[in-house]
Parts: sequence; structure tokens; C-alpha cells
Amino acid sequence: MTSPVTLDRREGPYGEVVLRRRAEHYEIIANGTFLMDTSDGRSERLLIDAALAALPEESRTGASVLIGGLGVGFSLAHAAADPRWGRISVVEREEAIIDWHRGGPLAALSGAALADPRTVILHTDLVAHLRTTTDTYDALCLDIDNGPDWTVTEDNESLYSPEGLAACAARLNPGGILAVWSARPSADFEDSLRNAGFSGVRTEEIPVARGVPDAVHLAVRP
Repeated sequence: MTSPVTLDRREGPYGEVVLRRRAEHYEIIANGTFLMDTSDGRSERLLIDAALAALPEESRTGASVLIGGLGVGFSLAHAAADPRWGRISVVEREEAIIDWHRGGPLAALSGAALADPRTVILHTDLVAHLRTTTDTYDALCLDIDNGPDWTVTEDNESLYSPEGLAACAARLNPGGILAVWSARPSADFEDSLRNAGFSGVRTEEIPVARGVPDAVHLAVRP
């Protein structure tokens, strides 16, 4: 396996974040934990497609979406490539990641999407944004951790709590879709979604070369 080359390393309010290149692919590491790379992207694109498909047909054109986590830009680029989406808001708390997209090595992946007039980048913490904003969306597509059972920082655990899921529901329009990416399916999180009042709870799995499949958990705000 090719050894990674560190391109940038930053210390921020949430710890260390690192951008590495391994051969032709880029990797993001947070506090020593691998988050994502540019080698695939199927599950990040499914996060967007599954949310749109779960909306009522009459609501799919011009639907607004909040993407939680800019990451390597796959979800944003995929949403911006679909003319059916209206407002596309992206919440990213790491200034370094935003910089890597706006003028750094990841600009080639997201440049067109960032230039799209529908796109707005919000430099803030997702959990805080959900609890303080008055904006509402037709879909929340959240990918800030390796899943509800494997968070990047302890602060993120509150997103998957009853209070955090209530905040998600409050930010969704009636009939809106909550989609949550996970590195593995979580039956416990499905139960949490149902207990929080969501309906239509289901999980779509994405097979990977090794180990358990990636997953997208979907739920509807009644």
C-alpha cells in the first residue's frame, strides 16, 4: 500500500484535522480517526439520492437540503449536479476543510458545486446550528461521524440523543426526510428514530470490499 503524504495539518477548537494524499486519493483524518477519502463516494451519493427519492414526488423539485459535513465534497457535488434540488446548505465546523475546498487540493472535486448559486456554506457546528436556527428544510443529510455509535468527538453524541433528534425534526418541514450516514447499520439507532416520533424508518446498505456494509438510515417527519 502506498504511504500517505501529509498535505496540511491544523489544530482547531475540536482537535487536530489532517489532509493526506495516498496515490491519487485524498484522506481526511480527525484526531487520529480516519473519516473519509476520495476512493469511492457511493455511500455519500446514496445519502443524497435516497433522501430525495423518499420525499413525496410533488416535493422533489425545488426541495431544500441541509448537508451536515462537507467532508471530501462528494455529497455536495452530487446534490449540486441534480437540478431538482433548490437551496443547498452545507454545515462544516472545521475551517481547514472549508479552506481545502475553496482554494486547496479538494477544489477540483467541489469547485463547480461551490460556485452554484444554490449553495451556501455555513461555518458552524451542526449540533448548535440545528438547535439555534429557525430555517427549515425538506431534507437533512447528515454525515459528520462514522455513525451514531462511533462519533468523532464526544460533543457529537448529543445529535443522536432524543433531544438531538427532536432538534432534527424541528428543522424539517412536514414530510421531510432525515438521512444519516453510518459506517455500519445500527438497529439501536433505528429504534431511537422511532422513539423520537419519526415514521418510515429504514436502512439502505452499501456493500464494501471488506467488513460490514456502510449504511444510510432514513426517517420521515410525519
